[in-house]
Amino acid sequence: MEMAMCADSEKHEFFVDMTCEGCSNAVTRVLHRLGGVNFDIDLPNKKVCIDSEHNVDTLLETLKKTGKNASYLGEKSAQ
Repeated sequence: MEMAMCADSEKHEFFVDMTCEGCSNAVTRVLHRLGGVNFDIDLPNKKVCIDSEHNVDTLLETLKKTGKNASYLGEKSAQ
């Protein structure tokens, strides 16, 4: 599992209340189902960085399909 670095281009960072690998697997499943996304999951910090053409509302609604509390933290630009 990759750590969220959010380094390539403009990416969106979300908080997702993940407590275990099962939670991060659920995030992976819903994002793969949505399609058109590149993402990194940072399980220890409960963050998901997503690079996608989808808008923030679509991404947030997709993350909420996991049943976990999710919120938008902001845009992350290359550093």
